[in-house]
Amino acid sequence: MSPDSLPSPPASGPETRRPSHLSVVPAAAPKTLAVLPCLDEGPRIAAIVGRLRELHPRIDVLIIDDGSSDDTAAAAAAAGAHVVRLPFNLGYGAALQTGYKFALERGYDRVVQMDGDGQHPPEEVGALLSALDEADIDLAVGSRFLGRPCYRIPAARLAGIRFFSSVVSRLARRRITDPTSGFQAMNRRVLAFYEQDFYPYDYPDADMLLRVRYAGFRFEEVAVEMRAGPPGKSMHRGMRPVYYVYKLLLSLALTWLTDTRRRRRVRPPEP
Repeated sequence: MSPDSLPSPPASGPETRRPSHLSVVPAAAPKTLAVLPCLDEGPRIAAIVGRLRELHPRIDVLIIDDGSSDDTAAAAAAAGAHVVRLPFNLGYGAALQTGYKFALERGYDRVVQMDGDGQHPPEEVGALLSALDEADIDLAVGSRFLGRPCYRIPAARLAGIRFFSSVVSRLARRRITDPTSGFQAMNRRVLAFYEQDFYPYDYPDADMLLRVRYAGFRFEEVAVEMRAGPPGKSMHRGMRPVYYVYKLLLSLALTWLTDTRRRRRVRPPEP
């Protein structure tokens, strides 16, 4: 073959590259469920479900109807929520745990739990989920006492919250401002933890935060706005506050005593 018949070398210039057949596949968004335990919330629940679906269209909504005597279940279903009806009133904690089991069985990655009476605004859900993702934590707890606007809390209840805040902060060796908050977002690790038999059927509260702390989960409080619940709907009315204080103090003491080995490994956070 003569030199003139040889192929010409490529022209000088930018290096040519073969197109790559590899592409970056964006990670799927975490599958999220909002769990709302409800008892006779028929007048309010449709608006709450509607607002949640408007603000967070990718979040599924589950209503746990804890033995309501009104149209709570029908109103929630008509608004587009999944509904689980309990045969009778089992208690706030039992209703929540029903939601946790639902989420685990159906493969949800995260759960946001909120009250069905409107006290926890759907507008604040994003703050909890953002904290869960960006802070790399297992549990985000909404707090009324970190600078956001808050409704006027009755003096006796506020004193109780501050008392339990002091007790739990000392036992957990870290500051906890709102230990009775039920406005929380959690990942599957915490869901599986909450699914266990020790979860209280009535008032899962500050004692569960202490268990979470001793079990080694990472959690942070998030500043959120909360609203006053409707008149006459509080779980803490009549003689219930007496039982609540007794039960919670007993549960905190038992948790502190029985989790001695884990408690010794808990150190105060670095300043």
